[in-house]
Amino acid sequence: MDIIDLTGEQAMRLDAQLCFALHAASRAFDGVYRVLLREFGLTYPQYLVLLVLWEHGELSVKNLGAKLRLDSGTLSPLLKRLEAAGWVERRRAVDDERSVVVSLTEAGGALKERIMQVRTGVGVAIGMNQEEADALRTRLVELTRSLDDTTAGLAAAAAR
Repeated sequence: MDIIDLTGEQAMRLDAQLCFALHAASRAFDGVYRVLLREFGLTYPQYLVLLVLWEHGELSVKNLGAKLRLDSGTLSPLLKRLEAAGWVERRRAVDDERSVVVSLTEAGGALKERIMQVRTGVGVAIGMNQEEADALRTRLVELTRSLDDTTAGLAAAAAR
């Protein structure tokens, strides 16, 4: 179904909305991750925090939030729970006491090897080969960039 060809009532149907298809897919991903991460005591957003820290090492809360597209009000409780579980630690930056730095604990670093099975489980669940999954991810990154650019343009126009 081509979005451009939809008119009138057809265009207003829930199943015609790209945004809802993405929302539903995101919720379905959350469900798969919820089951696969349960044995580790992690939520999907907590898992994303760990992924970023495994990739980049120590980061400020601000930089971590930017990478995850989360504000500090959402990120702080996640970090608090990860810290209580012993996976990460937070401390004030030496060079700027206003900044909080997050790093993995030894246990958090070691968790990476144990949690690799989650990626395999998700790979099976999505029902795509690697090439198809990569192509979809590329298109979603392009879509996100386009939407971000549009949002910035709309915000600039509204500010005038």
